[in-house]
Amino acid sequence: MIIGAARIELNLPGVRSLKEKRGILKSINAQIQKKFNAAAAEVDLHDAWQSATIGISVVSTSASHAEAMLDAIAGWIERNRPDVDVVDHAVETIAL
Repeated sequence: MIIGAARIELNLPGVRSLKEKRGILKSINAQIQKKFNAAAAEVDLHDAWQSATIGISVVSTSASHAEAMLDAIAGWIERNRPDVDVVDHAVETIAL
């Protein structure tokens, strides 16, 4: 079993409140869960209005598949969410 984890740092330009930020992140996380069958949650920068870090995890039978899924999720955010900028993303896999 391979567990893949990604940490994606986002810039949220134009966000003026934590309520607005949480609405955007809730939408992104729900779409990730629906489209990619991956778990997603805000994991850092909880009190910053225009910055966010989300953590994503997947389970697979191969490391390359897990990495490809996580890279696809980061790419999907860049292509389909013009209201956010992907600043950085890191991927790690763990074999159990």
